[in-house]
Amino acid sequence: MIFETERLIIRRLNVEDLDAFHKLESNTNVLKYAIGNPKSYIENEIELKALILKYNIPKNDFWVYAIIRKTDNQFIGTVALVKNNLDDEIGYRFLEEFWNQGFGFEVCGGLISYCKKLKMDKIIAYVVDENIGSSKILEANCFQIKNTFINDEGMAETKYELYL
Repeated sequence: MIFETERLIIRRLNVEDLDAFHKLESNTNVLKYAIGNPKSYIENEIELKALILKYNIPKNDFWVYAIIRKTDNQFIGTVALVKNNLDDEIGYRFLEEFWNQGFGFEVCGGLISYCKKLKMDKIIAYVVDENIGSSKILEANCFQIKNTFINDEGMAETKYELYL
């Protein structure tokens, strides 16, 4: 376990997560505000295995973990902590059936606590402006707007930051 919240466990991904990981990463609604396109089962299998291998790389700066619901040990999404140039960036994705249940707010708060334990000074997050739910989650967790811009996909996006 990496960390836990009231309803969630954050742990390393494993190969048993493949079906749920594929369901997440092949859903056009989930990826609507993300860079990249839905992938095939084989592409997601390759990506999952690559993410798992990163756990053993010294000085890895790209961590993606599984979000598990405590009540039934169900995989419901992923959370990321990655180095973006000099910044520490957080992100999360949920299977569509788990949207609007407060899990985003909960995992964001857990990430903040986890990053404080890692002695990070600041974390950032990027949100496509159309993704109002994610913007509300960050703002409710005291993130401040740093700047806005047009991303590589041509969408308006906002960079948020939080000093820890």
